[in-house]
This record gives sequence, structure tokens and C-alpha cells, in this order.
Amino acid sequence: MQTALNHMTVPNLGYVDFLELAAQLGCVGVEVRNDLPRPLFDDLDPEEAGRIARDKGLRLVGLSQVYPFNDWTPEREDAVKTLIATAKASGAETISLIPLNDGTAIGNRERQANARVALKGVLPLMQDAELTALVEPLGFQRSSLRYKKELVEMIASVGSEDHFKIVHDTFHHTLADGGPIFPEMTGIVHISAVIDPTLSVEQMEDEHRVLVDEHDRLGNIEQIASLLAAGYKGPVSYECFSPQTHSLHDPYSEIKRSFDFISSQLQAQAA
Repeated sequence: MQTALNHMTVPNLGYVDFLELAAQLGCVGVEVRNDLPRPLFDDLDPEEAGRIARDKGLRLVGLSQVYPFNDWTPEREDAVKTLIATAKASGAETISLIPLNDGTAIGNRERQANARVALKGVLPLMQDAELTALVEPLGFQRSSLRYKKELVEMIASVGSEDHFKIVHDTFHHTLADGGPIFPEMTGIVHISAVIDPTLSVEQMEDEHRVLVDEHDRLGNIEQIASLLAAGYKGPVSYECFSPQTHSLHDPYSEIKRSFDFISSQLQAQAA
């Protein structure tokens, strides 16, 4: 299992400290974000930010995000172009596209048409940049793009498999009632746990997403094991939104303990 770290898991750390933590954890790379309450790369020049990461032995596996990508407008196109330019300058391998998640545009025909229009708009930009866009279905019932199967079919319909991959997020996979996995179309796996026993699946929100341990209700071990067994070889990246995780006094020890737990469980399953 190749591990990675999303800056959302430790948003209180500055960019360089975030990189240092990921390197100490033995991660192959990191995902950086433009939606944290701090400037992207802490206002470092993107080329310098990328060099610092590489000097620490880390890949910039992802640069997030454009939201909502499937409300395709000239402003959205400019946002994609800006993110692509930053990715190219920093050496980031992918950019992330997030669907509308406010309960609007969720009717079958409307959401499918909107996604296809956006994919067709993004595709030539990705082709020109020779980059990959990661599209993340969100499992919330209010999401305009919930299901991986539907997304994979839409990507195929616009002939864009070479420049679009999907995000398999263990949280959103559970909220979207599970379903098939697509290891060959998966660009990254996001992991987090929900351990609160009082919540129904319909009540689970980003704020409940913590580190994986034996109390995990999302089936992270089973999902990761299935993806690896089916041939997935990309990063498995920690993306926790819970204030409880954000306030950890010693994130290194806690995240390492969780990664070690996951690895031991995967090994036990494979034995």
C-alpha cells in the first residue's frame, strides 16, 4: 500500500511542516489544496513549492480543487486553467474536480447533461497540458454526482479515459450505497473513518471523518483490500475533515498508528 497525505488532514500545519510530516510517515506523496484557511503553498512560488517536495522525496500527487466543476461557465473554465498552470509549475500530477453539492441539479437528465458538458469542456485543457483530472463523486444525497458507475460511463461517452480518473473515497463510497469499484479508472483512494456509533449513514458528514481504527464503520479495510486485489497500484491518501483530527497534539504518532493498523489488517486478510 502506497500511502499519501492530504493537507485537509492536518490543515493547521504550514506547507513545509506538512511535507516533513508526510516524509516522516513514509508517504509517497501529498495532496495540496486551495480551499484551506491558508494560502496555497503558503504563498511560496509553485516551482519552489514543488522543488521542496521533491527534495523531501515526495510527489505532488494531487492539487485540489475546482468546485463545482459541473456547473460549467467561463469562470469555471478560467479556474481550471489557473489550477492547471499551478500544477504544471509545481510538478503536480493531477488536479481535482468536485461536483455541485448543494441539493440542486440532481435530476437524472440535468445532472448527467451538466457533467458531460463539463467533461467535454475540461478535456481539451487536460490534453493540451498533458495532465490528468481526478473527478470525485460525492456520496451525499444532495450531491449532483454520487455514483462512480455513472461517472465512469460518462467519461467513456466523451472519450476521455486518458485524461480523467476517478477518486475512490471510502466515506463517499459508503454513503453512495457501495456498488462496483473501478480499479483501472481510479487515480487515487481517499480514506477516513466514521466511528460514532449513534449516526446513521444518512447523518454522516465530513465533520465526522477521523482516522481509521478498529471502530471504523465504513469498511476501509475491505474497500482497500478489494482495490489492491483488483490491481489498483496508486496512492492511498488520508483525508480527514474532523476537528478532532485537526486538533491532534501529535499527528505523526496518531496517523502512523492508523497506517500501521490498516497495514496489519490488510496483511491478516491476505494471509
